[in-house]
Amino acid sequence: MNLDNLMGKHLTRYFDNSRTIPDESLQQLLKFLRSTPSSVNIQASRYLVLATSEAKELLANNLGERFKDNGEKITSASHVIVFTTKADTSDGHLEEVFAKEKADGRFADPAKQAQWESMTRDFLNLRTYGYKDLSHWMEKQAYLALGMTMMAAAELGFDATPMEGFDPASVDTAFKIRESGYTTTVLLALGYPDPAKTYSNAISRLGADRIFTFL
Repeated sequence: MNLDNLMGKHLTRYFDNSRTIPDESLQQLLKFLRSTPSSVNIQASRYLVLATSEAKELLANNLGERFKDNGEKITSASHVIVFTTKADTSDGHLEEVFAKEKADGRFADPAKQAQWESMTRDFLNLRTYGYKDLSHWMEKQAYLALGMTMMAAAELGFDATPMEGFDPASVDTAFKIRESGYTTTVLLALGYPDPAKTYSNAISRLGADRIFTFL
């Protein structure tokens, strides 16, 4: 990956709607997204992959009144991924994760698996009753996956633009997301930039001496 190219590049705001990401590249990206880590392996996210014009139009029309200008970014993208996060961590979800870990042989020693499960439950209780930030913590895991997926898209040769300009309740309703126990967290538009609408102005960031402290 050429980091110099990434550092000199604006986020894509206008996609070329005549270009579609090859399916092989999309499947590589989704395979990578599935592999991204999460704290205590909670895996609290699900992803809606919008590929059809009908699905993208539905999203564009349900961003909320104040965010309707973002609709063009959605409809011109090749694909859009809707990142959703669980509303809570049910025992059923934990048992599913633990069962998959056992099936995959994550811990060769059953005693270590049992210790891991106990530690995970204790940590989730801390988030629920101690810090009282369980939902926010789970959303952080989604953003971890988001950032890693953006870098993976660049490696695969297309652009990825995160979007927070939407009404979560409206998107949830349009796609019946809450019925499955999840809620929309962030959107990721994928595709190729429109060459007629790319930004050529300089990128502005604070100096290194303002943001780095070496100890």
